Amino acid sequence: MILIALSAVILPLVLLGILNMPATKGMSISAFIVLLEGYFIWKMPAKVLLASILQSIHKALPILWILFGALMMLNILQHTGAIERINAGFHKISADMRLQIILVAFLFGGLIEGVSGFGTPAMVTAPLMIALGFSPMAAVTLALVADSTPASFGAVGTPLTVGLSNVSEKADFLNAIGQRITQLDLFSGTFMPLLLIFMLTIVFGKKDNNHFKDFLVLVPWSLFIGIVYSFLALLVSTLVSYEFVAILAPFGAIIIAILSIKFKFLLPKTVFEKPWTTSIQTVKDDNSMSLLTAWSPYIVVILMLLATRTIAPLKQFLVQNINLSWKNILGFSQINSDWEFLYSPGTLLTIAVLIGLLIQVKSLKSFLPTAKKVVLSMKSTALALIVTLIMVQIFTNSDLNLAKLPSMPMYIAKIISKYLSSIWIIIAPFLGQLGSFVTGSTTVSTLTFGQIQADIATKAGVGQDLVLAAQLIGAAAGNMICVHNIVSVSSVVGLSGQEGNILRKTVVPALIYGLLVGIVGFIFTIFM
Repeated sequence: MILIALSAVILPLVLLGILNMPATKGMSISAFIVLLEGYFIWKMPAKVLLASILQSIHKALPILWILFGALMMLNILQHTGAIERINAGFHKISADMRLQIILVAFLFGGLIEGVSGFGTPAMVTAPLMIALGFSPMAAVTLALVADSTPASFGAVGTPLTVGLSNVSEKADFLNAIGQRITQLDLFSGTFMPLLLIFMLTIVFGKKDNNHFKDFLVLVPWSLFIGIVYSFLALLVSTLVSYEFVAILAPFGAIIIAILSIKFKFLLPKTVFEKPWTTSIQTVKDDNSMSLLTAWSPYIVVILMLLATRTIAPLKQFLVQNINLSWKNILGFSQINSDWEFLYSPGTLLTIAVLIGLLIQVKSLKSFLPTAKKVVLSMKSTALALIVTLIMVQIFTNSDLNLAKLPSMPMYIAKIISKYLSSIWIIIAPFLGQLGSFVTGSTTVSTLTFGQIQADIATKAGVGQDLVLAAQLIGAAAGNMICVHNIVSVSSVVGLSGQEGNILRKTVVPALIYGLLVGIVGFIFTIFM
């Protein structure tokens, strides 16, 4: 039975990661097998399975809407020439791609995660990195890996506020978990910039480069930035609130990182420029467009995201109006799908694109032709996303069964905890990763496993705050390997069909991060 319950995890890993099937085929097979298991083994009624399929189609729409906004942003910036100006601006800070990956993927992406979440950061940063000269594979892989540490506090703390709502909704409890996350990440998340630069130089570096030297010379600076970010996160969680960790920490770290680059603090003399282009291209600095104008769509979307997430009356208005959510699908109270259209990052990205066009070229003529091109390019992504979500929703809704079995995820958690409770603090982050791998959400992973993590912590005599913090960090790291995140981001940069290759590259850093969190958590249980 445990292998059947784990099939939603095993099948994508085998079909995409080992057999290298494209997501459209591999996830269709996975969804079909999980559907059969749900019907014949878990005895899920046909009506529940149909409701899960309808839920999946509806859940795909807001994700595709965010993808549309991200693709529109990329295409319009290319059309107006703003992307070249942004490229030139980065080169004025530094032409070294090792530094650019930290500024763009980790810090700028972290800021977007803090105000938005929902898979938006990688969809925005991956195309931006391609414009800077990164290969599509490197851009997607590094964007996904970078969108991990900040995701524990994504969308103004949603993984804690909503994810832990089944455990406790008390502000003091949530702030304590937030502080514990930042304490663990002082000894684990601090290494994320170092990991990104290692992957950049060793995994994606040119064959004729001295990979190890290129990596070693950046160790001091990358550790410095990691410490700065982690320390700022700890300060914010302690002195302000967990809700603002992934907003204020990346913002402060960006300023310090740019200053350290300007004054060459802990930096080598050599420049690591464009290692993945066949020839080094000259960066054109067209001063006809100011850097502020070029960045205006990104500035607008961040300001809108921040305002809509922190100004209560505005948030309430956006959530309540044009709400396309579908509740109680086919009469099942727990089968729902949310789509608050005005509140969606996809809507705000699209508005930012329109404003950007007016600022940059003072015309909206190119919007509709570009939108048509973008929609046509999303066909295969839509199919891959829908079949992935069908598998996910059958997996999560499997508690609605006639066999009187717990849901598949709860069955997995109970079997694992039965035999591994003595070392549970090491296992806890991997259960969080498992939840995100399947569901694609740090929040949903924590909603699913939060209570069982808390119960196991009590039985094992380990602090609930420590285990729940490990759950959240693990769930955040699960963003690296989540199939529908991979499908969405690969579509933005034209890598549809390469999902298995991407998964193979992100699974190792995800496991390393989880192991590091588990080891640090185990040390905490001894000395704290």
